[in-house]
Amino acid sequence: MTPDGSKPGFSSFFSEGQYQTQAETIFMERKQRSITIGIPKETTLQENRIALVPNSIRTLVGYGHRVLVERGAGEKSSFTDHDFSEAGAEIVESNQEVFKSQVLVKSAPPTMEEIKLCAKNQFLISPLHLPMMNDEYIKALQAKQITAIAMEYFKSEDGSFPVVRIMSEIAGMSAMLTAAELLAADSGGRGVLLGGVSGVPPAKVVILGAGVVGEFATKTALGLGASVRIFDNEVSKLMRIQSLVGRQLHTSTYNPVYLGYQLMSADVVIGAVHSRIGRAPILVTNEMISKMKSGSVAVDVSIDQGGCFETSKVTSHKSPTFVEHGVIHYCVPNIASKVPRTASVAISNIITPVLVKSGNTGSIDNLLFDNRGVRNGVYTYKGCVTNAYIAKRFNLKYTDIDLLLTSKF
Repeated sequence: MTPDGSKPGFSSFFSEGQYQTQAETIFMERKQRSITIGIPKETTLQENRIALVPNSIRTLVGYGHRVLVERGAGEKSSFTDHDFSEAGAEIVESNQEVFKSQVLVKSAPPTMEEIKLCAKNQFLISPLHLPMMNDEYIKALQAKQITAIAMEYFKSEDGSFPVVRIMSEIAGMSAMLTAAELLAADSGGRGVLLGGVSGVPPAKVVILGAGVVGEFATKTALGLGASVRIFDNEVSKLMRIQSLVGRQLHTSTYNPVYLGYQLMSADVVIGAVHSRIGRAPILVTNEMISKMKSGSVAVDVSIDQGGCFETSKVTSHKSPTFVEHGVIHYCVPNIASKVPRTASVAISNIITPVLVKSGNTGSIDNLLFDNRGVRNGVYTYKGCVTNAYIAKRFNLKYTDIDLLLTSKF
């Protein structure tokens, strides 16, 4: 209504308030910041991967970041110092200089000795190996006020874990290809070709677990022409794997009697069982293994969680197999390190966008504030333990990361 009580006209309705004093707003542009990223040479756990490959480093350098690579860091994954140098990285002789970087990126968890080399208030991106941890390890990270981020806990918008997913894909394929090699006579196997030939039946493969590892082991086995049986207690997973493969498969839930019957005639058994908490369940007993054919192969991908075969014991890439009851066992943790170049590129593809975004947002702190998926991987933040499981396990004080990141910096 106008002051005289009449309705405003069409033109006055749209022009009203145009000449009144307006609150001034200031656009604050957040400048991109350069980050120093360090990549040390891995010396533990027979780790052959590197977390950032030359192509990714070329991208990071293009965004204005500085990347330090310890000499020889990429040799095990077939990347030379020249490759890194050509990509724009600085090759340094001393790992001490690398460990002083703002952001340290590793493909294996840092050791206690390496944590001592780390700079205070540093950001650490690496895997989290819970079986190797103790309270002293966590307290060392706290003392340095390191923000430690576990790459395998990075979460995508769809709720999946991309690093776990891609490593599981590699593990499933590698497990089946390894089994095919071990079946050969010169490896001590039965001398059986996985796919068979005209007039000769294919090898029989039993796969325990219909998750991502089981899925890619199945696809690889079928691609090589093997006959496959898949076991899982979640029928929805069995339905899913059949849908993904695009054909009817021989599937079953875990029935000890039926499983034992199938193993008696199996050439290969792949253990791909994952436990959400704690140890993987033992599904194949010592008796079942003893009834398998001599020269058959058992690959226990679940060895990272203790193994799902009663006869399993941890082996290494240098000495990967042992024989029990005439059955060749392959129980190497971190199976993806067998194909380190492929695994390195896969990890690098996931970490690189995270580092690029951290520069665009001004800092990793701002990235953690904006990105819940990356924030999900933080287990220590500037002296605070932000992972509930770790805090409970080692009787340490737990602080929710959401309470620590209340605003952007």
